[in-house]
Amino acid sequence: MVIRPENWNPAVMPCMKLSEEDVRGLADELLSFHAQYNDCFGRIEHERLGSAYLFGLLSSSPVKSAEPIALELLNAQAVRSLQKFMKSYHWDHEQMQATHQELLARTIASPEGMLSVDSCESPKKGKESVGVARQYCGEVGKVDNCQSGVFLGYASEKGYGLLSCRLYMPEVWFTKEYEERRKATLVPEDCTFQTKPEIARDLINEVVQRGNFPAKWVGCDAVFGSDWKFLESLPEGLTYFAGIHSNARVFLTKPKVGLPAYQGRGRHPQTPLVLKGRSYTVAEVARTKKCSWSRAVLAEGAKGPIVADVARLRVWPSRGGLPGDKLWLFLRRTTDGEIKYAFSDAPAEIPFEELCRASTMRWPIEQCFQDGKSQVGMNQYEHRSWPAWHRHMIYVFLALHFLFRLRLHFKKNSSADVAASPLALGRRAPAEIIGYR
Repeated sequence: MVIRPENWNPAVMPCMKLSEEDVRGLADELLSFHAQYNDCFGRIEHERLGSAYLFGLLSSSPVKSAEPIALELLNAQAVRSLQKFMKSYHWDHEQMQATHQELLARTIASPEGMLSVDSCESPKKGKESVGVARQYCGEVGKVDNCQSGVFLGYASEKGYGLLSCRLYMPEVWFTKEYEERRKATLVPEDCTFQTKPEIARDLINEVVQRGNFPAKWVGCDAVFGSDWKFLESLPEGLTYFAGIHSNARVFLTKPKVGLPAYQGRGRHPQTPLVLKGRSYTVAEVARTKKCSWSRAVLAEGAKGPIVADVARLRVWPSRGGLPGDKLWLFLRRTTDGEIKYAFSDAPAEIPFEELCRASTMRWPIEQCFQDGKSQVGMNQYEHRSWPAWHRHMIYVFLALHFLFRLRLHFKKNSSADVAASPLALGRRAPAEIIGYR
């Protein structure tokens, strides 16, 4: 485990050079962190189970589901208790999420921040896990049996983290055939089918209404950026930077729109059409002379500057064949020649550098997924129910939140004496601290 001297894993905290002595001192700090959520639980026993689960996600164990966590940190008798804690024991998930957001906002909230939405999939075998179906799975890059969730993240110049999520339930799960599975997996009775953009809209609205995370931008990939209804539903005051597919069509000059001339037979035309002008795919636009490329350093990566060719131009998106409101088309070409495309409704006078900065602000949510899967067991759960899936994910959020705090601490105190640090207080085995054995 990260917090046990005999089995610590410094790789769990990337970009930090920790000694074994540093790692020994993290147990009390982690318990203090989890204690901030104690009001969410009805019993002390639940607090202890929650602490164990968080310890387990931050361990170096290759499997981070309830049973191995209980066996590693508690005892064999606690396996069933931890499973019930995640599935059916009464504790306030919504309050835990709200507390997480409030605490994280104190560190990273900024008026220039970006709310980002994205989906994340986990391959699954069998048919009994809640929401599982054959659908596109980003982890394997093809249609496969998996669960998919919609996640909301936040990024600013101060840092980043995941805020909330909801499991995507394929439409087939609301048929009569799946009624018993919905009951067995404890799907709420008022749960109805929603598309991923509809779920994303609700998650954004919930966070905006709480007011903890001021934001200037909303970022998303083409799954959401291709949905005009979603983009138009965003709260007032937010500007989108939305990925689009390469076959999205735009007009480079505003076309003439009107009713076609009556041909003398049948009904008079009633549907406006483009009378003059043509549209292009954004992939075609990238090859035109109107696309003026510039080399830019978009960010500083771990291995040096991230450099790309970028371009922007004002276009009219084609919506059902007709021109929509004028907006920015932003193009980014990486060193391997791949081109990414995005629409933004940012003001016409926005500086080029600010659009370039916005183009990088969606990357942190992908980094959260990478860290979540590689470090804290985001996709290693074995839960089948609706409550357990969401409870597992909120603990993943907490684990990533704790790691972010550690990065900040050790970055600020890299030359300090670790023995004098508040992170270097505990020397006991975690099972003793949690209250077992």
